[in-house]
Amino acid sequence: MYMQALSDSLIVPECVYRPGSFTGLMTIYESNFLKLKQLTGDCAGAASGVVSSVPRDCDLHLNLLKREPYTTTLKLTYWFPEGDTIVRDPDLTLRVYHDARLVEAVAGRDKHHHHKLRELALPADNELDRRWRINMMLNKWLDYLLDVGHNLRT
Repeated sequence: MYMQALSDSLIVPECVYRPGSFTGLMTIYESNFLKLKQLTGDCAGAASGVVSSVPRDCDLHLNLLKREPYTTTLKLTYWFPEGDTIVRDPDLTLRVYHDARLVEAVAGRDKHHHHKLRELALPADNELDRRWRINMMLNKWLDYLLDVGHNLRT
């Protein structure tokens, strides 16, 4: 056991990136892919209208928007009942790039329902900053969804 920990500490990372950089953003996209795959089983075969219910969290909804040869576009969201309507938040649109094994959050709500999401969704100065913010939010949310036990495998 000690020998394994020692050898793991000698591994040199393949990519060193600076937060806010394009290289770092691509690393987040790769991490998003791995986490979404763990949540859905197969990002390419994701079905529409799948709902995950767990005792400690809101229902999680996954909808297929578009399937193309190399990409799939999905909507991942919570539904909050508010009076007679349903508020979808964070309501992220995700693009899965199957050949590159990347997932990018391409769109989300401008104004969030939940106060914690409002804290994460501060205004961005430029396009790279906007992409960093929305994809870091997705990355942290995917961690949370996996931690509480969500499963969108069909």
